Amino acid sequence: MAGKQRMPTLVVQELTSELIRFVLEGTDTSIANALRRVIIAEVPTIAIDLVEVIENSSCLCDEFIAHRLGLIPLLSTKAAEMEFPYDYAGDDDSKTDVSIDLRVRCTSDQTEDVTSNDLICSDQRVVPINYAPTKRVTGDAAGDEMDEDRDHDNGILIVKLRKNQEVNMRCVARKGIGRDHAKWQPVATAVYRFEPEITINEELMNTLTEEEKIAFVESSPVPVFRYNEQSRRVEIDQPESYTYDGECLKKAEEMGKLGLVEIRAKLDTFLFTVESTGALKPEEIVINALRVLERKLDITKGELDIIEKETAEVFGAM
Repeated sequence: MAGKQRMPTLVVQELTSELIRFVLEGTDTSIANALRRVIIAEVPTIAIDLVEVIENSSCLCDEFIAHRLGLIPLLSTKAAEMEFPYDYAGDDDSKTDVSIDLRVRCTSDQTEDVTSNDLICSDQRVVPINYAPTKRVTGDAAGDEMDEDRDHDNGILIVKLRKNQEVNMRCVARKGIGRDHAKWQPVATAVYRFEPEITINEELMNTLTEEEKIAFVESSPVPVFRYNEQSRRVEIDQPESYTYDGECLKKAEEMGKLGLVEIRAKLDTFLFTVESTGALKPEEIVINALRVLERKLDITKGELDIIEKETAEVFGAM
């Protein structure tokens, strides 16, 4: 007998340029964890994948710098238009590759930082996050001169150069997913927790003095409860902020009031926190992850339908 069909809902609680917090309810842990894993490992972004070293007289070896270049987050809105290099069989390299160069020579007596702002990008849609190209990149000053305003936005540090040291590298950025390498992960954080359901035993709470009620409220490191001075009652303030630390339960036990509050997890409601690396907007990451998950479920359903049809044909022929 088929089970009751679930209709999950998603409600956004907070959205910034770097972070999204939302509530997923009406489903179970399998779907919540699948969404989390897809967000981390299946949403495509763009990152530097190949590095050709033409000159490197810095103190860091070639492989070290290449690794640092790969981990610089690049704006990845163009990823939707690009092809995975292992899926594309055509001759148009622009479908898979974006060229990025790094050419810096230090002529100053001072140590100079080479950062993501020194990268020369062929496509302005694929640039490092918070990209503020230096004067030698834009051509406003001689290529070897140190920028006077460098301290205002340092970018992501790649290597430091002393006088007469030089780095000259040709890079190729490609589309990929976090399952292949962490440099393609679109998120710094993608976690969820169960939404708590908190119930106060009013009968036991009324046996506490005002000082005990305040002490109970203050025992929680987050503002789960508040003391209403007008009604002289302890009220639930921000239940979603509860981190399952158990401090308020310990306080109730210390006061000899076991059962003062009851806290249990809602097994069908999940509080998600997703923090972007900057490669994609947080809402784009979630939307793309839902599309990937939907596509995977459609493929799975198609395969199950084929198996069901073949099984029915076998038993029908008997």
